[in-house]
Amino acid sequence: MKVYTDSEARQKLAMVLEQAENTGKVLIRRKDGRTFALVPEKIASSPPDVPTIQANITTQELVDIICQGRER
Repeated sequence: MKVYTDSEARQKLAMVLEQAENTGKVLIRRKDGRTFALVPEKIASSPPDVPTIQANITTQELVDIICQGRER
């Protein structure tokens, strides 16, 4: 884990953010000794956000399948 001074972090912000993304955490130390952790935020996905699939099926075939499922 990399530790930067606060002035280094200000000067090289883009690099510090990239380092945090790659390693998961970067520390920034102030002159008074206090240390802060920079951690990338996890991107929350929506429950209906599912991967797509490639299928050779027409819209009408899909509608028919759904209707058959509802009849049961």
